[in-house]
Amino acid sequence: MPLEGLNHYTIRPVDLQKTRDFYVDLLGLEDGYRPPLGFEGYWLYCGGNPTVHLIGPRPQREAGWPERVVGPTGLLDHIAFSCTGLAEMRDRLTKNGVTFEERVIPRDRQTQLFLHDPDGVAVELNYPPSETAPA
Repeated sequence: MPLEGLNHYTIRPVDLQKTRDFYVDLLGLEDGYRPPLGFEGYWLYCGGNPTVHLIGPRPQREAGWPERVVGPTGLLDHIAFSCTGLAEMRDRLTKNGVTFEERVIPRDRQTQLFLHDPDGVAVELNYPPSETAPA
């Protein structure tokens, strides 16, 4: 059930387009493919990897998830890790009473688990398609 590496970080900026332009036009990241997630955003690539995710407003999540408000400097929305051992992590979270949301990304069928740390920072755990149950 190891965490294997940093996958990406996500920012909810005050101005989505201005922040995209900063990272792309000024710093040289590449605006690349982003799956249809149901809310505005960009995936910015560094060395061929979607390293910085920018997201706009999105629908409110299920009851019980803490509301996270964008402040004057934006909001570090979540940090994501590449992982293996999906079944073991699901069991560990359940046994410890940790609420999590699970979804499968349409592009490549990787499974994602979303949870919050004790301070409310969102954590995303990404598991390879080989660990996703068949559709």
